[in-house]
Amino acid sequence: MESPAPETTVNTMAVRRSWVESMKRCSLSGISIPKEELKKRITMPEYLRVAMRYCISSKDIAACDGEKSPVGEVECPVVVFINSKSGGRHGPDLMARLQDLMGREQVFDLQDVRPHEFVEYGLGCLEKFAANGDNCAKETRERLRIVVAGGDGTVGWVLGCLGELHKEGRNPIPPTAIIPLGTGNDLSRSFGWGGSFPFSWRAAIKNTLDKATRAPTSYLDSWKLLISMPSGENLDTPHSLKQTEEVVFDQDVEIQGKLAEKVSCYQGVFYNYFSIGMDAQVAYGFHHLRNEKPYLAQGPISNKIIYSGYSCTQGWFFTPCMADPGLRGLKNILRLHVKRQNSSEWELVPIPSSVRSIVALNLHSYASGRNPWGKLKPDYMEKKGFVEAHADDGLLEVFGFKHGWHASFVMVELISAKHIAQAAAIRFELRGGAWKKAFMQMDGEPWKQPLKNEFSTFVDIERVPFRSVMINGG
Repeated sequence: MESPAPETTVNTMAVRRSWVESMKRCSLSGISIPKEELKKRITMPEYLRVAMRYCISSKDIAACDGEKSPVGEVECPVVVFINSKSGGRHGPDLMARLQDLMGREQVFDLQDVRPHEFVEYGLGCLEKFAANGDNCAKETRERLRIVVAGGDGTVGWVLGCLGELHKEGRNPIPPTAIIPLGTGNDLSRSFGWGGSFPFSWRAAIKNTLDKATRAPTSYLDSWKLLISMPSGENLDTPHSLKQTEEVVFDQDVEIQGKLAEKVSCYQGVFYNYFSIGMDAQVAYGFHHLRNEKPYLAQGPISNKIIYSGYSCTQGWFFTPCMADPGLRGLKNILRLHVKRQNSSEWELVPIPSSVRSIVALNLHSYASGRNPWGKLKPDYMEKKGFVEAHADDGLLEVFGFKHGWHASFVMVELISAKHIAQAAAIRFELRGGAWKKAFMQMDGEPWKQPLKNEFSTFVDIERVPFRSVMINGG
């Protein structure tokens, strides 16, 4: 008799069912997390989250008198900012999923609530309750963590608003995690949150929220950029640049051109990179193409394909197709001064004549995860006076691209970028001459910079004293 066969079959089926059930409880992001357990851990008591929303909508922290009875406990409250227009078709679904995993009032659509409104009125509400003796509000404010669902520009926007807390002495600064919804997602990559929106996103979102409450934190430098240009020209500024009052520049730098009597000043902050030259020109053209024909760009993959194709039409790859290509070398219009690490003296740094694009990079991740600065050998760093690059070392890595082919080979690590300097502060002087304009970008936001023949335009970069607090995802 062959009786063991059915038992073996049953055991095999049981193992398979067990394996399938285990797989259902897992995602590509890790072990499944009980929804109710997570929700209890990250959700604020109802009276606090409703009060915050009311203060934000009325734009007045006095709208709530702070006399409600404090009830409930708080372990690690999370607030999410989501750019619901990012992430293609996933934006609205992701919004609903996040609201399902915590109190609906803790999920802010950036189309409706700006991060500075949350900082001023939402956190202001918690601080008022805490000042009135509400220990639950006090613990909520101290333990609060932020998650940003969006691209690098969205993350930078939120970080900039949180940085205002430091200026006002309103500590602690809530640390920030990221759900990547953009095209490049270099900030997300740099802090271990991935380079793209996850395929199994419903389970992965739970994992992200759970990790955001437990993971350690680190720091991120941010960099203030200040443009001083002759008055009379209109600058079509991106979101990251705002006009400001005239600023007195450091006069310890030798100036080759003339100073205009009247100037216009613009100021902004970036976290990853600033660039000037042909790469910014391509980004500027692509940006306007996408705005004019939004149906061409429906997601990160299509964005990259169209961007690559568009760049081939701009002379970035095919220099002979351009009129007078010799003018494209940045050396013709640009002088570069830097302050080295632990130095207060400005130093003039020569720009190679072949360089058509200069990048000042803060992170190891650029253009969707590439590291054009590279992992330099110790003897080479010693020879050049370089140190190992980190996101919080107070230094920018400055390098150049010769043309599109050079940039492409650098990105696939076949060759290295043109290493120029490591700098604690930077000054670019643009002189105009045969050029009527230059193209610039910071953290993916490009603009066209008008130039004058007779007067210089200056771009100064220095580190912001405050460092953003980031949550490490991996």
